[in-house]
Amino acid sequence: MAYHHPWIFISGILGNILSFMVYLAPLPTFVRVYKKKSTEGFESLPYVVALVSAVLWIYYATLKPNAFLLMTINSIGCVVETIYIIVFIVYAPKKARILTLRLLLVFNMGALVLVLITHFFLKGRSRIHVIGWSCVVTSAAVFAAPLSIMRSVIHTKSVEFMPFTLSFFLTCSAILWLVYGLLLKDFYISLPNIVGVVLGTIQMLLYVVYKKFNNNFAKGHERKQPSPTVNGKNMNHIKASNIDSSSPQVSVSGNIEVGRDENLYGPQLEHSDDEA
Repeated sequence: MAYHHPWIFISGILGNILSFMVYLAPLPTFVRVYKKKSTEGFESLPYVVALVSAVLWIYYATLKPNAFLLMTINSIGCVVETIYIIVFIVYAPKKARILTLRLLLVFNMGALVLVLITHFFLKGRSRIHVIGWSCVVTSAAVFAAPLSIMRSVIHTKSVEFMPFTLSFFLTCSAILWLVYGLLLKDFYISLPNIVGVVLGTIQMLLYVVYKKFNNNFAKGHERKQPSPTVNGKNMNHIKASNIDSSSPQVSVSGNIEVGRDENLYGPQLEHSDDEA
C-alpha cells in the first residue's frame, strides 16, 4: 500500500475515523428504540441503503489499487448497519418490519446480480466504470435518504428525528473523502461526496433554524399563559355559584374556559338522579 501523496493517506485515515463516527451517530437512536421497545417515527430506508452502498464500495475497492482504506471503513459499515437493521426489525411494527425485509431483499438481490454480471461478463475498465457508477448512485442515495426526514422537519417544524451529530459527522466525512478522491484522481469517490457536503450542510442549517424556532415557540408559549385573575381580583376568592354558566370561567390551571355551546360541541349527556 504505497501512496504518492502523503495527504492521500492522511485524508483516508481521517475519513475512516469520521465515517466511523457517522456509523455510530445513530447509536443513541437505537438505544432509545431498545429501551422503549418501539421504533416510533424512525425509518429503516437510510440504513438499508447504507448497507448496500458499503457492500458495493468493498467490491469497488478490490478492483482499485491503493484502496485499502476504502475497504476497511466499508467493512465496518456493513457490520454496524446490519446490527441497526436487526434492532429495527425486532422492535418495528408489523407493517414497517415487512417493508424493511422487502427492501433488504430487493436491494441486496440487486447488488448481488450486479456484482455477478460485472465479475463474469466485464473486464478491466468496463467493470470499474459499471461498479463505480453504481457506487456513485448508492452513495448519493445514502446522502439523499434523509431528504424524507428533512421534509418532515420542515412540515412539523420539529428536529426530533434528525440528530445534529449525524448531519455534522456526515458533512465532515464527505469533505475528507472528497479530498481523498481528488488526490487519487478518482471521479467515482469524489462525485458522491460533493452531494454529501451540500446535503449535509443543508441538514445542519435546517437543524439550527428549526431548533431555534422550537425554543422561541416554547418561550413564547410560557409567556402567554393567562393569569388566574380578572380585573386585578383573585378568582380563587369568587364562589362558583356567583359566576354565570355562560360567562368565561377560570380553571384551576389558570386557563380561561368559555361556556360550552351545544352548536359547536354537540349536546351534553344528561344524567338522572339515579346515576348520582
